[in-house]
Amino acid sequence: MSLARPNARLLRRLPLQQLRTYAAPGEGSIPPAKKKYVPTTGTYPLGFSAGSAHVGVKASNTRFDDLALIASDTPCSGAAVFTTNKFQAAPVTVSRDMLKRRKGEGIRAVVVNSGCANAVTGKGGIDDAVAMGEGMDKCFVEDETRSPEDDFTDDGKGSRTVVMSTGVIGQRLPIQKITSKLPTVYSRLGSTHDHWLSAARAICTTDTFPKLLSRSFSLPSSSEEYHIVGMTKGAGMIHPNMATLLGIICTDAPITAPALQTLLISSVDKSFNSISIDGDTSTNDTVAILANGAAGGKPIANDTSSGDFKAMQETLTNFTIDLAKLVVRDGEGATKFVTIRVTNAATYSDAKRVASTIARSPLVKTALYGKDANWGRILCATGYAENVSSVIPSETSVSFIPTDGSPELKLLVNGEPEAVDETRAAKILESEDLEILVKLSDKQGEEAVYWTCDFSHEYVTINGDYRT
Repeated sequence: MSLARPNARLLRRLPLQQLRTYAAPGEGSIPPAKKKYVPTTGTYPLGFSAGSAHVGVKASNTRFDDLALIASDTPCSGAAVFTTNKFQAAPVTVSRDMLKRRKGEGIRAVVVNSGCANAVTGKGGIDDAVAMGEGMDKCFVEDETRSPEDDFTDDGKGSRTVVMSTGVIGQRLPIQKITSKLPTVYSRLGSTHDHWLSAARAICTTDTFPKLLSRSFSLPSSSEEYHIVGMTKGAGMIHPNMATLLGIICTDAPITAPALQTLLISSVDKSFNSISIDGDTSTNDTVAILANGAAGGKPIANDTSSGDFKAMQETLTNFTIDLAKLVVRDGEGATKFVTIRVTNAATYSDAKRVASTIARSPLVKTALYGKDANWGRILCATGYAENVSSVIPSETSVSFIPTDGSPELKLLVNGEPEAVDETRAAKILESEDLEILVKLSDKQGEEAVYWTCDFSHEYVTINGDYRT
């Protein structure tokens, strides 16, 4: 007996019930190729702790933690950078107002839920975000085990907690379920690597792996060893300013609130505002930083000329760049991590605009996915970058820079096409990592770097059924 072959025309008409090959933390294990990005140990800042708990914000999530808490043992300085989307989520509004009211001082915690963004939810959404913050405050105040010097009493300035949410837009939070679990997540605070990793995992949505980094650093004026930790989530709707991402950074270095805000804004511009996965900017994007000074030393003031400020700026910028790269490496359906370097521009702004335009071009991204050295698409995107005066067609050059250290593959030199070795080009494009170099002129000038990924079939699959 022979089996009948399926009717291809009929199959094309059937609703697509595609099998997902990605494995987000709410749905399966970390893909083998991504495990190398998950740390097995860490060096964490003094006086901070982390924890997570299961709420079931999304009804389909019956067992994975979706509530995270990061807390300081003592009141600390805090700063944040938020999305520029006009439809800003309730937690963005509430956290911005709180930081402004407190002038970035006396902050104690960041609480995050995944599964629901609490965005475009009206006054009720604001009330829910406030309830999350105040509920978390109450846990600190009622903790009888805290020592008297850990002053978390009411100082008349309201909440001390930064609130974040991520997930589906346009739905109200199950706020009673969340607030009832705040004491649970508080009781699970700890300072081990496992505590930090569980919190990083709890804030994930379509992420395929938790994004957590930590390291030590020093400052010129002190013999102390300082520490910094950061976690972020994001895999889709990623594009400045900032992206669909949440980021929480903590350090035990002593930094004043005004200096912390200046440092964060500058570092975000070179990191989280220099990545793109799909060109979409979301409603909830927030990167917050807390500094409690637990490691000691002289506080860093908002003085850009001081040695400590400069050292802290370099440390924080490099750290946020590495965090931002993890977001790109986990781009929804991505198979490639692409560095776009634009040089010899008249201004940094011009270089960054060109890099950003190339990074979000669907034609460039699909060509990279198909391992097609279609440099004409790169050149096309360079040419239509808006408000850029640095592009000189007769002096523009485009190359692929291999990651194995071999010579660059020149595609266009001073506006003239090269005879491309397609075999070598295909070999370069087989690699997970790739750099695209675009020189806008022959004159020395400004440089900008952007990080992006390719577009695959999987991106459509993930986003086609994200809500349902």
